[in-house]
Amino acid sequence: MTAALSPQSVAARINEEHPGAAIGFDDGYVHLDLDSLVDVMSFLKETSDLDFAFLTAITGVDYVEYFELIYHLLSMRHNHSVALKTRCYGRDEPTAPSLTPLWQGAELQEREIWDLLGVRFEGHPNMKRILLWEGFPGHPLRRDFV
Repeated sequence: MTAALSPQSVAARINEEHPGAAIGFDDGYVHLDLDSLVDVMSFLKETSDLDFAFLTAITGVDYVEYFELIYHLLSMRHNHSVALKTRCYGRDEPTAPSLTPLWQGAELQEREIWDLLGVRFEGHPNMKRILLWEGFPGHPLRRDFV
């Protein structure tokens, strides 16, 4: 069975390398500053004793005041996992950096989040709808969608 690393210990490791990037943690998640997302994820993937080579899932949640992005990472070599969250503010054009350059598996998941929630991923190689047709009015998983 895969062991979930302590969010507190992962946050401490992140802040050793990228001070202030881990802005908190709770029972199951490390909370990240959005501006540090790519640097932190690269650190988690490339650091040999962490070795989070596999992005299991990305999802998004609309909390009206902000959008939250949740990332689940797995190290198959060390048999451990971690879950991380970050927030995107602004309902008009929420954006986050794409992690497709780090994990190709992010490509479809980021497109799904764009399609259903309207969070655009900057630097994504093919940011277009994946479930709905081009021209569909709005993003149906938003709380204010009519």
